[in-house]
Amino acid sequence: MGFETKMLTYGEPDDEKTFVFQDPLEAIRSKCEQTEHCVHAKERLEMCEARVSSRSNTEEDCTEELFDFLHARDHCVAHKLFHNVK
Repeated sequence: MGFETKMLTYGEPDDEKTFVFQDPLEAIRSKCEQTEHCVHAKERLEMCEARVSSRSNTEEDCTEELFDFLHARDHCVAHKLFHNVK
């Protein structure tokens, strides 16, 4: 997901330029989701979601697995994000 800004320049209407800005947080999150620890946590979350969705009457939810995955991803992001922000 990026932000698009259209900027008109002086001259002909054909001179319109499009700039796409990408949020560095999204790029770093996607890289961190590929690390070994995050992949393992995501697999546990997906297994839990499959188990819960296969049952018709259950009180189980996957909150713990979701928080484990988000914690692992955010831990990775925290170490990399501020090196990219100026």
